Amino acid sequence: MTAPIETTGKQAEAAPEAVLEGADSQQIEGRSLGQIAWSRFKRDKLAVTGGVVVIVLILVAVLSRPLQALMGLEPNAFQQDLIDPNTSLPLGGFGGMSWDHPLGVDPKFGRDIFARILEGSWVSLVVAFGATVLSNLIGVIMGLVAGYYGGRVDSVVSRLMDTFLAFPLLLFAIAISATLQGGAFGLEGLPLHISVLIFVIGFFNWPYMARIVRGQTLALREREFIDASRGMGAKGPYILFRELLPNLVGPITVYATLLIPTNIIFEASLSFLGVGIQPPQASWGGMLREAVDYFQVDPQYMLVPGLAIFVTVLAFNLLGDGLRDALDPRSR
Repeated sequence: MTAPIETTGKQAEAAPEAVLEGADSQQIEGRSLGQIAWSRFKRDKLAVTGGVVVIVLILVAVLSRPLQALMGLEPNAFQQDLIDPNTSLPLGGFGGMSWDHPLGVDPKFGRDIFARILEGSWVSLVVAFGATVLSNLIGVIMGLVAGYYGGRVDSVVSRLMDTFLAFPLLLFAIAISATLQGGAFGLEGLPLHISVLIFVIGFFNWPYMARIVRGQTLALREREFIDASRGMGAKGPYILFRELLPNLVGPITVYATLLIPTNIIFEASLSFLGVGIQPPQASWGGMLREAVDYFQVDPQYMLVPGLAIFVTVLAFNLLGDGLRDALDPRSR
C-alpha cells in the first residue's frame, strides 16, 4: 500500500480530466512535412534571398518582350550615331550609359545592352529549364528501374550510365551543335539552336540524376510500405510511380535546382564558342564572346553579361542549398 502524497494549493497537480477539458479552448494542430520544411527554409536568409532573385529573374525572362516594348527598346537596333567614329567607342564614356541606355551600348553596333540582357535572359532560362526537365525525366526513370529491380537490369543501366559519363561532353556538344547549325528536323534558326542545345545538354546529363535516384531507391525498396504494397498484390509500375516516386520528390527537386545553373553556364559556354545561339539573337554567352575584342577599351561590355550569369547562377545555388537543408536536415 502506497502512502498518500500530500499537496498544497499551488503544488497540487491538475487531474487528467481537467487537462482534457482545457484542451478544447485551444486547438492543437499538427504540421505536415511540407510545413516543417517551409519553416526551416524561411530561417535561411540566404536561401530566401536566392529564391526571391530567382523569381525576379523568371518574371524578367517571361516579360522580357513586353518590357522591351514598354520601354521602347530594340535589342538588334543598330545605332551607329552613338559610336564615336574616331575611337569606335560609345559616346559619353562609361560605355555610353545614359537615361535612354542605362547599361550603355555595345561598341560594335551601338545596340542597347539592357535590351540585349533582357532578350538573352529568356534564352538562357528556356535552355536551362528544358535541358533540366529532359535529363531529369530520363534520369528518374532509369534510376527507379535500376534501383528497384536490381540484378541484370541494374547492371545494364549502370554500365549505360558509365558509357554516357565517359563521353567528352563538351567536345561532343560542339560537334553536334556545329553540324546542325544550318537546319534539321524541319527546324531552322533560333528554334533549331534552342532545340539542339536542350537535347545535347539534357540527353547527356541524365546519368547524374539517375545515380542519385538509384541510390535512394535502393534504400527505399526495403522499407515496410514497399513490402506492404507487394503483399497487397501491387505490380512493379504501381510501386515505382505511386509508392517510390512520391518519396523521391525532395532529392529530385533539390538536384534539379542545382542543375539549372550548371546548364546556364553550359549554354553560355557553347554560345561563347560560337556553336550555341547564333547572332543576331542576343544571348549572354554570345555577348561575352563579342566583348572579348573590346575588353581593354570598354570593359563594361563584358562585365554586364558576366554579372548577369554570375547573379543567376549564385541565386539558383543559394536556393538549391536552402532546399537541401530544409528537406533533409541531416545533410547539414
